[in-house]
Amino acid sequence: MATHVSARKRARQAAKRRVRNRHIRSRVRGIVKSVQSALEAGSAESPSLVREAESAIRRAASKGVLTRKQASRKVARLARRAHRIAARS
Repeated sequence: MATHVSARKRARQAAKRRVRNRHIRSRVRGIVKSVQSALEAGSAESPSLVREAESAIRRAASKGVLTRKQASRKVARLARRAHRIAARS
């Protein structure tokens, strides 16, 4: 355990950030999963879900949970998948 006051504070801050980041990351994962299942099912609300997922991914990147490049890659892959499925039907 940390012994200096500043080290204790850093440990507290890290714990707070870890909890917040885990929440945001799991929320993004859940939204992406719901989009993928809606796309596979051919749901009519897929476009709005894709927009919601993109918003969540970009928000996570702006908060530093994901890097900008990771977010871009996730959004691009999701959009590509949505377009492919839309073109098939």
